[in-house]
Amino acid sequence: MQTACESVAAYAARAQAVLPPEIWHYLDSASGAGHTRRDNEAAFDAIPLMPRPLADVRGGHTQLALFGRPLAHPFLLAPIAYQRLFHEQAEVGSAMAAEAQQATMVVSSLASQPLADITATGVDAWFQLYWQAGRDATLALLRKAEAAGAQAIVFTVDAPVKHATLALPAGVRAVNLGPDPAVPAIGPGQSAVFDQWMMLAPRRDDLAWLRDQTRLPLLVKGLLHVDDAAHAVAVGCDGLVVSNHGGRVLDGTPTSIATLQRFRKVLPASVPLLLDSGIRSGMDAFKALALGANAVLVGRPAIWGLAAAGPLGVAHVLRLLRDELEMTMALASCARIADIPSNYEPFANEE
Repeated sequence: MQTACESVAAYAARAQAVLPPEIWHYLDSASGAGHTRRDNEAAFDAIPLMPRPLADVRGGHTQLALFGRPLAHPFLLAPIAYQRLFHEQAEVGSAMAAEAQQATMVVSSLASQPLADITATGVDAWFQLYWQAGRDATLALLRKAEAAGAQAIVFTVDAPVKHATLALPAGVRAVNLGPDPAVPAIGPGQSAVFDQWMMLAPRRDDLAWLRDQTRLPLLVKGLLHVDDAAHAVAVGCDGLVVSNHGGRVLDGTPTSIATLQRFRKVLPASVPLLLDSGIRSGMDAFKALALGANAVLVGRPAIWGLAAAGPLGVAHVLRLLRDELEMTMALASCARIADIPSNYEPFANEE
Protein backbone atom coordinates (compact mmCIF):
# COMPACT_ATOMS: atom_id res chain seq x y z
CA MET A 1 0.00 0.00 0.00
CA GLN A 2 1.37 3.40 -1.02
CA THR A 3 2.07 5.93 1.69
CA ALA A 4 0.55 9.38 1.35
CA CYS A 5 2.55 12.09 -0.38
CA GLU A 6 3.39 15.25 1.49
CA SER A 7 2.31 17.66 -1.27
CA VAL A 8 0.39 17.96 -4.51
CA ALA A 9 3.70 18.22 -6.37
CA ALA A 10 4.82 14.94 -4.82
CA TYR A 11 1.67 13.26 -6.14
CA ALA A 12 2.57 14.53 -9.62
CA ALA A 13 6.03 13.01 -9.36
CA ARG A 14 4.66 9.68 -8.13
CA ALA A 15 2.01 9.60 -10.86
CA GLN A 16 4.67 10.13 -13.50
CA ALA A 17 6.70 7.29 -11.98
CA VAL A 18 3.86 4.76 -11.97
CA LEU A 19 2.04 5.55 -15.23
CA PRO A 20 3.22 4.20 -18.57
CA PRO A 21 5.07 6.99 -20.41
CA GLU A 22 2.45 7.33 -23.15
CA ILE A 23 -0.37 7.71 -20.62
CA TRP A 24 1.59 10.24 -18.57
CA HIS A 25 2.23 12.21 -21.76
CA TYR A 26 -1.49 12.15 -22.59
CA LEU A 27 -2.33 13.49 -19.13
CA ASP A 28 0.45 16.05 -19.01
CA SER A 29 0.40 17.26 -22.60
CA ALA A 30 -0.93 20.52 -23.99
CA SER A 31 -1.61 21.68 -27.52
CA GLY A 32 0.88 23.62 -29.59
CA ALA A 33 4.01 24.73 -27.77
CA GLY A 34 2.29 24.66 -24.38
CA HIS A 35 2.15 28.44 -23.93
CA THR A 36 -1.36 28.46 -22.47
CA ARG A 37 -0.59 25.92 -19.79
CA ARG A 38 2.59 27.70 -18.73
CA ASP A 39 0.89 31.09 -18.86
CA ASN A 40 -1.97 29.87 -16.64
CA GLU A 41 0.45 28.83 -13.90
CA ALA A 42 2.69 31.90 -14.31
CA ALA A 43 -0.32 34.20 -14.02
CA PHE A 44 -1.23 32.70 -10.66
CA ASP A 45 2.38 32.92 -9.50
CA ALA A 46 2.48 36.63 -10.35
CA ILE A 47 -0.39 37.50 -8.00
CA PRO A 48 0.99 38.43 -4.56
CA LEU A 49 -0.43 37.27 -1.26
CA MET A 50 -0.86 39.97 1.38
CA PRO A 51 -0.70 38.73 5.01
CA ARG A 52 -2.96 40.56 7.47
CA PRO A 53 -2.02 39.49 11.02
CA LEU A 54 -3.84 40.29 14.27
CA ALA A 55 -7.30 39.62 12.83
CA ASP A 56 -9.74 37.46 14.81
CA VAL A 57 -10.56 34.59 12.49
CA ARG A 58 -11.60 32.07 15.14
CA GLY A 59 -14.52 29.96 13.98
CA GLY A 60 -13.66 30.48 10.33
CA HIS A 61 -14.69 27.99 7.66
CA THR A 62 -14.77 27.40 3.91
CA GLN A 63 -18.50 26.79 3.53
CA LEU A 64 -20.48 28.32 0.67
CA ALA A 65 -23.57 27.72 -1.43
CA LEU A 66 -24.02 27.29 -5.17
CA PHE A 67 -27.40 27.08 -6.87
CA GLY A 68 -29.08 26.72 -3.51
CA ARG A 69 -26.96 23.77 -2.40
CA PRO A 70 -24.53 24.01 0.53
CA LEU A 71 -20.89 23.10 -0.11
CA ALA A 72 -18.26 22.44 2.53
CA HIS A 73 -15.54 24.08 0.46
CA PRO A 74 -15.05 25.62 -3.01
CA PHE A 75 -13.14 22.73 -4.66
CA LEU A 76 -14.89 20.68 -7.36
CA LEU A 77 -13.35 17.82 -9.30
CA ALA A 78 -13.02 18.90 -12.92
CA PRO A 79 -14.30 16.63 -15.70
CA ILE A 80 -11.45 14.38 -16.82
CA ALA A 81 -12.02 11.80 -19.55
CA TYR A 82 -11.14 8.11 -19.57
CA GLN A 83 -10.05 7.77 -15.95
CA ARG A 84 -9.53 4.03 -16.35
CA LEU A 85 -6.30 5.04 -18.05
CA PHE A 86 -4.98 6.18 -14.68
CA HIS A 87 -6.35 3.69 -12.15
CA GLU A 88 -8.56 0.61 -12.20
CA GLN A 89 -11.15 2.28 -9.96
CA ALA A 90 -11.36 5.17 -12.39
CA GLU A 91 -14.27 7.61 -12.08
CA VAL A 92 -15.90 5.57 -9.33
CA GLY A 93 -12.72 5.93 -7.30
CA SER A 94 -12.66 9.68 -7.86
CA ALA A 95 -16.31 9.88 -6.87
CA MET A 96 -15.66 7.95 -3.66
CA ALA A 97 -12.89 10.38 -2.80
CA ALA A 98 -15.03 13.41 -3.59
CA GLU A 99 -17.88 12.10 -1.48
CA ALA A 100 -15.51 11.42 1.43
CA GLN A 101 -14.15 14.97 1.22
CA GLN A 102 -17.58 16.59 0.73
CA ALA A 103 -16.66 17.71 -2.78
CA THR A 104 -18.74 17.94 -5.92
CA MET A 105 -17.55 15.93 -8.92
CA VAL A 106 -18.14 17.07 -12.49
CA VAL A 107 -18.42 13.84 -14.49
CA SER A 108 -17.10 13.89 -18.05
CA SER A 109 -19.17 12.93 -21.08
CA LEU A 110 -16.14 10.78 -21.88
CA ALA A 111 -16.20 8.92 -18.56
CA SER A 112 -14.97 5.34 -18.82
CA GLN A 113 -17.51 3.98 -16.31
CA PRO A 114 -21.33 4.11 -16.33
CA LEU A 115 -22.93 7.24 -14.92
CA ALA A 116 -25.17 5.19 -12.67
CA ASP A 117 -22.14 3.49 -11.06
CA ILE A 118 -20.47 6.85 -10.45
CA THR A 119 -23.50 8.48 -8.84
CA ALA A 120 -24.22 5.35 -6.80
CA THR A 121 -21.27 6.35 -4.60
CA GLY A 122 -23.44 9.13 -3.20
CA VAL A 123 -21.23 11.87 -4.63
CA ASP A 124 -22.77 15.25 -5.37
CA ALA A 125 -22.43 14.94 -9.16
CA TRP A 126 -22.66 17.47 -11.94
CA PHE A 127 -22.43 16.37 -15.58
CA GLN A 128 -20.17 17.84 -18.22
CA LEU A 129 -22.08 17.70 -21.50
CA TYR A 130 -20.38 17.67 -24.88
CA TRP A 131 -22.50 18.33 -27.94
CA GLN A 132 -23.28 15.03 -29.65
CA ALA A 133 -23.36 16.26 -33.28
CA GLY A 134 -27.12 16.73 -33.19
CA ARG A 135 -29.97 17.68 -30.91
CA ASP A 136 -31.52 14.22 -30.60
CA ALA A 137 -28.29 12.55 -29.45
CA THR A 138 -27.44 15.47 -27.17
CA LEU A 139 -30.88 15.35 -25.59
CA ALA A 140 -30.58 11.60 -25.02
CA LEU A 141 -27.29 12.12 -23.17
CA LEU A 142 -28.78 14.98 -21.15
CA ARG A 143 -31.70 12.78 -20.09
CA LYS A 144 -29.31 9.99 -19.10
CA ALA A 145 -27.43 12.44 -16.87
CA GLU A 146 -30.65 13.68 -15.28
CA ALA A 147 -31.84 10.12 -14.67
CA ALA A 148 -28.51 9.29 -13.00
CA GLY A 149 -29.00 12.14 -10.52
CA ALA A 150 -26.85 14.95 -11.92
CA GLN A 151 -27.41 18.18 -10.00
CA ALA A 152 -26.18 20.56 -12.71
CA ILE A 153 -25.12 20.49 -16.36
CA VAL A 154 -21.79 21.93 -17.52
CA PHE A 155 -22.01 22.44 -21.28
CA THR A 156 -18.46 22.47 -22.65
CA VAL A 157 -18.19 24.38 -25.92
CA ASP A 158 -14.50 25.02 -26.55
CA ALA A 159 -13.63 21.56 -27.92
CA PRO A 160 -16.19 20.98 -30.70
CA VAL A 161 -14.13 18.12 -32.12
CA LYS A 162 -12.97 15.59 -29.55
CA HIS A 163 -10.33 13.09 -30.50
CA ALA A 164 -8.19 11.24 -27.99
CA THR A 165 -4.53 11.93 -28.73
CA LEU A 166 -3.83 8.43 -27.43
CA ALA A 167 -4.76 5.06 -28.86
CA LEU A 168 -7.10 3.92 -26.12
CA PRO A 169 -6.36 0.47 -24.66
CA ALA A 170 -8.90 -2.30 -25.02
CA GLY A 171 -11.70 -1.85 -22.53
CA VAL A 172 -11.29 1.91 -22.18
CA ARG A 173 -13.97 3.91 -23.95
CA ALA A 174 -16.66 6.50 -23.39
CA VAL A 175 -19.24 4.01 -22.15
CA ASN A 176 -22.07 6.51 -21.68
CA LEU A 177 -22.14 7.63 -25.31
CA GLY A 178 -23.85 6.10 -28.29
CA PRO A 179 -22.13 5.18 -31.55
CA ASP A 180 -19.76 7.73 -33.04
CA PRO A 181 -21.68 10.12 -35.27
CA ALA A 182 -21.35 9.84 -39.02
CA VAL A 183 -18.81 12.36 -40.24
CA PRO A 184 -20.03 14.31 -43.28
CA ALA A 185 -18.19 13.50 -46.46
CA ILE A 186 -16.37 16.34 -48.15
CA GLY A 187 -16.12 17.01 -51.84
CA PRO A 188 -13.48 18.57 -54.03
CA GLY A 189 -12.40 21.97 -52.81
CA GLN A 190 -14.10 21.58 -49.41
CA SER A 191 -12.36 21.91 -46.07
CA ALA A 192 -12.01 19.09 -43.55
CA VAL A 193 -12.27 21.75 -40.85
CA PHE A 194 -15.14 23.98 -42.01
CA ASP A 195 -17.16 21.44 -44.01
CA GLN A 196 -16.58 18.34 -41.89
CA TRP A 197 -15.45 18.99 -38.30
CA MET A 198 -17.46 22.15 -37.72
CA MET A 199 -20.59 20.75 -39.32
CA LEU A 200 -20.94 18.74 -36.10
CA ALA A 201 -20.23 21.62 -33.71
CA PRO A 202 -22.88 23.44 -31.61
CA ARG A 203 -23.90 26.99 -32.43
CA ARG A 204 -25.59 29.82 -30.58
CA ASP A 205 -29.10 28.64 -31.40
CA ASP A 206 -28.18 25.21 -30.01
CA LEU A 207 -27.20 26.83 -26.70
CA ALA A 208 -30.58 28.56 -26.49
CA TRP A 209 -32.31 25.27 -27.35
CA LEU A 210 -30.35 23.39 -24.68
CA ARG A 211 -31.32 25.95 -22.06
CA ASP A 212 -34.97 25.08 -22.72
CA GLN A 213 -34.42 21.32 -22.32
CA THR A 214 -33.56 21.13 -18.62
CA ARG A 215 -34.58 22.63 -15.33
CA LEU A 216 -31.18 21.88 -13.83
CA PRO A 217 -28.68 24.71 -13.45
CA LEU A 218 -26.88 25.08 -16.78
CA LEU A 219 -23.32 26.38 -16.85
CA VAL A 220 -21.26 27.01 -19.97
CA LYS A 221 -17.60 26.02 -19.90
CA GLY A 222 -14.92 27.30 -22.25
CA LEU A 223 -16.00 30.81 -23.23
CA LEU A 224 -13.17 33.36 -23.13
CA HIS A 225 -14.63 36.43 -24.88
CA VAL A 226 -16.83 38.74 -22.82
CA ASP A 227 -19.42 39.05 -25.60
CA ASP A 228 -19.85 35.27 -25.72
CA ALA A 229 -20.17 35.16 -21.94
CA ALA A 230 -22.78 37.93 -21.95
CA HIS A 231 -24.75 36.07 -24.63
CA ALA A 232 -24.79 32.88 -22.56
CA VAL A 233 -26.16 34.79 -19.59
CA ALA A 234 -28.71 36.57 -21.79
CA VAL A 235 -30.21 33.29 -23.02
CA GLY A 236 -30.66 32.11 -19.44
CA CYS A 237 -27.57 30.11 -18.56
CA ASP A 238 -27.05 30.02 -14.81
CA GLY A 239 -23.27 30.37 -14.60
CA LEU A 240 -19.95 30.07 -16.40
CA VAL A 241 -16.90 27.90 -15.93
CA VAL A 242 -13.97 30.07 -16.95
CA SER A 243 -11.60 27.68 -18.70
CA ASN A 244 -9.08 27.52 -21.52
CA HIS A 245 -9.10 23.73 -21.24
CA GLY A 246 -5.74 23.73 -19.53
CA GLY A 247 -4.09 24.47 -22.85
CA ARG A 248 -5.30 21.22 -24.41
CA VAL A 249 -7.36 22.71 -27.26
CA LEU A 250 -6.04 26.04 -28.58
CA ASP A 251 -2.61 27.26 -27.55
CA GLY A 252 -2.00 30.95 -26.90
CA THR A 253 -5.38 31.86 -25.39
CA PRO A 254 -5.83 34.37 -22.56
CA THR A 255 -5.10 32.96 -19.12
CA SER A 256 -7.96 31.66 -17.06
CA ILE A 257 -7.35 34.11 -14.21
CA ALA A 258 -7.21 37.17 -16.52
CA THR A 259 -10.44 36.06 -18.20
CA LEU A 260 -12.08 35.61 -14.82
CA GLN A 261 -11.28 39.20 -13.91
CA ARG A 262 -12.68 40.53 -17.19
CA PHE A 263 -15.88 38.52 -16.81
CA ARG A 264 -16.40 39.62 -13.23
CA LYS A 265 -16.14 43.27 -14.24
CA VAL A 266 -18.82 43.10 -16.92
CA LEU A 267 -21.25 40.38 -15.80
CA PRO A 268 -23.83 40.79 -13.03
CA ALA A 269 -22.50 39.94 -9.59
CA SER A 270 -25.29 37.38 -9.27
CA VAL A 271 -23.82 35.20 -12.05
CA PRO A 272 -21.66 32.42 -10.54
CA LEU A 273 -18.20 32.16 -12.08
CA LEU A 274 -16.19 28.99 -11.50
CA LEU A 275 -12.53 28.92 -12.46
CA ASP A 276 -10.91 25.97 -14.19
CA SER A 277 -7.37 25.70 -15.63
CA GLY A 278 -4.29 26.34 -13.56
CA ILE A 279 -5.30 25.53 -9.96
CA ARG A 280 -2.33 23.77 -8.38
CA SER A 281 -2.62 24.81 -4.72
CA GLY A 282 -4.92 26.19 -2.07
CA MET A 283 -3.17 29.52 -2.55
CA ASP A 284 -4.16 29.51 -6.22
CA ALA A 285 -7.75 28.87 -5.15
CA PHE A 286 -7.58 31.80 -2.72
CA LYS A 287 -6.34 34.09 -5.49
CA ALA A 288 -9.15 32.98 -7.80
CA LEU A 289 -11.74 33.60 -5.08
CA ALA A 290 -10.20 37.00 -4.37
CA LEU A 291 -10.50 37.98 -8.02
CA GLY A 292 -14.11 36.99 -8.50
CA ALA A 293 -14.54 33.22 -8.63
CA ASN A 294 -17.28 31.54 -6.61
CA ALA A 295 -15.50 28.18 -6.69
CA VAL A 296 -12.69 26.39 -8.53
CA LEU A 297 -12.27 23.13 -10.43
CA VAL A 298 -9.31 20.82 -9.86
CA GLY A 299 -8.20 18.74 -12.82
CA ARG A 300 -4.71 17.32 -13.23
CA PRO A 301 -3.85 17.38 -9.48
CA ALA A 302 -6.77 15.08 -8.71
CA ILE A 303 -5.69 12.65 -11.40
CA TRP A 304 -2.14 12.72 -10.05
CA GLY A 305 -3.62 11.55 -6.77
CA LEU A 306 -5.73 8.89 -8.50
CA ALA A 307 -2.78 7.49 -10.45
CA ALA A 308 -0.46 7.55 -7.44
CA ALA A 309 -2.74 6.13 -4.76
CA GLY A 310 -6.26 5.51 -6.07
CA PRO A 311 -9.25 7.05 -4.27
CA LEU A 312 -7.16 7.74 -1.17
CA GLY A 313 -4.81 9.82 -3.30
CA VAL A 314 -7.66 11.91 -4.72
CA ALA A 315 -9.09 12.41 -1.25
CA HIS A 316 -5.70 13.45 0.12
CA VAL A 317 -5.15 15.95 -2.72
CA LEU A 318 -8.51 17.54 -1.94
CA ARG A 319 -7.63 17.66 1.76
CA LEU A 320 -4.23 19.21 1.04
CA LEU A 321 -5.83 21.90 -1.12
CA ARG A 322 -8.49 22.65 1.47
CA ASP A 323 -5.94 22.84 4.30
CA GLU A 324 -3.78 25.21 2.28
CA LEU A 325 -6.79 27.38 1.44
CA GLU A 326 -7.73 27.57 5.13
CA MET A 327 -4.19 28.51 6.07
CA THR A 328 -4.08 31.23 3.42
CA MET A 329 -7.45 32.59 4.48
CA ALA A 330 -6.42 32.74 8.13
CA LEU A 331 -3.14 34.53 7.36
CA ALA A 332 -4.95 37.01 5.11
CA SER A 333 -7.59 37.79 7.79
CA CYS A 334 -10.44 36.09 5.94
CA ALA A 335 -12.57 33.92 8.20
CA ARG A 336 -15.09 33.00 5.52
CA ILE A 337 -15.20 32.64 1.75
CA ALA A 338 -17.40 35.72 1.52
CA ASP A 339 -14.68 37.75 3.25
CA ILE A 340 -12.07 37.10 0.59
CA PRO A 341 -13.06 39.51 -2.21
CA SER A 342 -13.90 42.31 0.25
CA ASN A 343 -11.00 41.89 2.70
CA TYR A 344 -8.17 40.95 0.42
CA GLU A 345 -6.07 43.77 -1.07
CA PRO A 346 -2.97 42.23 -2.65
CA PHE A 347 -1.69 45.58 -3.90
CA ALA A 348 -2.55 47.60 -0.80
CA ASN A 349 1.04 48.86 -0.34
CA GLU A 350 1.29 50.28 -3.85
CA GLU A 351 0.81 53.99 -4.52
